[in-house]
Amino acid sequence: MELAETRRRRADRARQVADLLRREIVHGSFGDGHLPLEAALAREFGTSRNTIRDALDLLRDEGLIERCPGVGTTVAAEKFPHGLHRLLGLAETLSEHGEVVNEVRTMGFIEPPAAVRARLALPAGEPVVYVERLRRLNGLPLSLDLTYLVRDVGEPLFDADLVHNDVFVLLEGIAGQPLGRAELTIEAVNADAHTAAVLDAPRGAALLMVERLAHLSDGRPVDLEFIRFRGDRLTMRGHLSRTTERE
Repeated sequence: MELAETRRRRADRARQVADLLRREIVHGSFGDGHLPLEAALAREFGTSRNTIRDALDLLRDEGLIERCPGVGTTVAAEKFPHGLHRLLGLAETLSEHGEVVNEVRTMGFIEPPAAVRARLALPAGEPVVYVERLRRLNGLPLSLDLTYLVRDVGEPLFDADLVHNDVFVLLEGIAGQPLGRAELTIEAVNADAHTAAVLDAPRGAALLMVERLAHLSDGRPVDLEFIRFRGDRLTMRGHLSRTTERE
């Protein structure tokens, strides 16, 4: 019983250390890409080297670091921040990190499923513009976007440059007004075989699924998106405030 309790406490502590190291990695705290030696980390976190090894193993399994004899522990992959406190397109959000390029895989009119029609507040029989895009950052697959657009703002996109422009920017020009707000849901999903192949990710890899319904400033819903982000290449960030009002 005592051995099991010791192992549990060590595993708990390893997760705590991994969480803190993950944040430092994501925020670029290790400028040269090298993490401190195990002994230095053990002193910093006030724990044993075995616990540090367990924490590093967790981060290695996530694909964040590599551990090589004679080289040490190095950052294996960069994660890019996606802010949640403003309604921005992907290229706008990640502009300082490189070039976002869109590969339009499918685009056309479709009869929307009832769930889509309800979200976009459309009458029966009204078609929508459906767009499927693979989005790359600096050449690396980042997300697979499935987008449903109301016809009057979606149809002009057939003649627009979707490869190098965010849909949000184009929509505002077409509608003659800015976007106002969006409803957002984020959950973790596993990559199915098709999505994994498109995103060049292992089948079953963890993805961040974002469902977003964007409204124009007048309140009209115009853009419903289902976005699958590679979880190993993106981190979501936001600023929250607590008000005195209770919902």
